[in-house]
Amino acid sequence: MSLVIVGTVAFDAIETPFGRTDKIVGGAATFAGLSASNLYDDVKLVSVVGEDFGNNMDIIQSKGIDIEGIEVVKGGKSFFWSGKYHNDMNSRDTLITELNVLEDFDPKIPSSYQDCEYLLLGNLTPQVQLITLERLEKKPKLVVLDTMNFWMDVALEDLKKVLQRVDVLTINDAEARQLSGEYSLVKASEKILNMGPKYLIIKKGEHGALLFGEGQIFSAPALPLADVFDPTGAGDTFAGGFIGYMAKVKSINFNNMKNAIIYGSAMASFCVEKFGTERLQNLTQEEIAARLQQFVALSKFEIA
Repeated sequence: MSLVIVGTVAFDAIETPFGRTDKIVGGAATFAGLSASNLYDDVKLVSVVGEDFGNNMDIIQSKGIDIEGIEVVKGGKSFFWSGKYHNDMNSRDTLITELNVLEDFDPKIPSSYQDCEYLLLGNLTPQVQLITLERLEKKPKLVVLDTMNFWMDVALEDLKKVLQRVDVLTINDAEARQLSGEYSLVKASEKILNMGPKYLIIKKGEHGALLFGEGQIFSAPALPLADVFDPTGAGDTFAGGFIGYMAKVKSINFNNMKNAIIYGSAMASFCVEKFGTERLQNLTQEEIAARLQQFVALSKFEIA
């Protein structure tokens, strides 16, 4: 049964203290798909690109990802984002945002995608996320939602409708506080879980992530890295690794989600080591296994 990811496939131009790029392949669905494909072998994308995307589709297909759900608009231009990161790499300035074909994105769900058991709704308008859910003939076994503060500002009521129909919500700590109106993340989690999701993941960047659900809390570490070149796509890579692991183990419970967060964190730690999708394209299973052991060693201890 397939894992379907809905999100952007796009071009980025990045500047960090460690260098800069011209237009390179990016987008939430791209990062999430490349990440998930390292863990699960039936990954399908739903997105839209312009004719200018051209042979860059090979980057996605090289990992065995199904692209039937990616609409190519003849004569159109792909979504483009350009940003500049500050020295701390935690904050950035958006320099250019060109929606282009994304402005009229109407998600197409091919019949071959109706076997979807695992669905990742990437950071898009809540309206597009609702349309996707409505166009699936049956509810997937697991629905994971990624969103951001912008949609809380401009489309909160639609976002609340989506929250009622998903199993897992993944947002950062500032977004959790905004959505809940609570400063304490424990109190915030209680309010957000009452909105519909069964599980909540709060990402805290270089400080790891928190998982709430089933009356339990799990704190996952972040791996200290010597080199961080480009954080773009790290959150999407995390989400792809998370749902890729859940699809692989085929059993939804708190313990598996704890492991899935570690897998997602491991994949995200690779993503930031190079610009764009470069690191994800060439990962080996041996590298992933070794990185997972680093996470285990980072937080394992015994008390006599």
